[in-house]
Amino acid sequence: MADPLTDTDWAAGVASLRRTPQQARSKARLARVLETAERVLVEEGVEALTTTRIAAEARVSVGSLYQYLPDRGAIIEALAAGYFAKLEAAMDDLVDAAAAQRWADPVGILIDAFASIYRTEHGFRALWFGSGLTEQTRAADREHKRRMADGIRRILLALDLAEDDEALARTCHAAMLAADALAQEAFRRDRAGDVALLDEAKVMLRGYLGEVAERYRGRTRQGEP
Repeated sequence: MADPLTDTDWAAGVASLRRTPQQARSKARLARVLETAERVLVEEGVEALTTTRIAAEARVSVGSLYQYLPDRGAIIEALAAGYFAKLEAAMDDLVDAAAAQRWADPVGILIDAFASIYRTEHGFRALWFGSGLTEQTRAADREHKRRMADGIRRILLALDLAEDDEALARTCHAAMLAADALAQEAFRRDRAGDVALLDEAKVMLRGYLGEVAERYRGRTRQGEP
C-alpha cells in the first residue's frame, strides 16, 4: 500500500471540506478518517467508501464524520485533493531540478518520475480507475491538469526551450492531456505500468515538444524577438 497522506496532502484534502477542523484533536481524528478511507479505497474500491463503514473503521462517530465528510462524494473529493497536491508538489520539485540540472531529456525524466509516483500511489489509481468520481472531482481534475501543464511550461522555460506566450500554454496543456491519457492506459494494462506504452508516450511527446523547441531555436538564431 502507498504511504499515508502527508501533512501537506492532508491539508489539501481539508481545504475541500465544508467545515475545517480547528483543534489538534479534531485534525488528528480527520487525518485518521482519511487514512482509513484511503486503505478501504485501495483494498475494496470506491463502492466500499460509505460513511458508516469509514466511521466504524476509523473509530469515530458517524455524527462526527458528517461534520466534515457528509457522504461518499465528499470523501472522494477530499482524497482526490490530497492526491492532486502530491502530484503538483512533485511537479514543483521537478521544475526546480530542471533549472539546476539542465536536463537533456525532459520528456523522459518527467514520464519516468510520474510513472514512479503512479506505481506507489495505489489510492490514486483505485480512485481514477473506479466509477465513482463526482462532478466536483472531475472539475477539480481539469484544474489540476492545467496546473500540471503550467509545470511543463515552466520546465521548458527553465531549460530555455520555448518562448513564453499563449501558444506555449496551449501546447503544454495538450501535452499534459496526452501524457495523462497514455499513463492511465499504461497502468490499466499493468499495475506496474506498461513500459512499452510509456516508451511510446515518450517518443510522441519528444516529437511534439521537440518541434516547439526547434522553432524557438530557429527564431533565436535569426535574432527574432
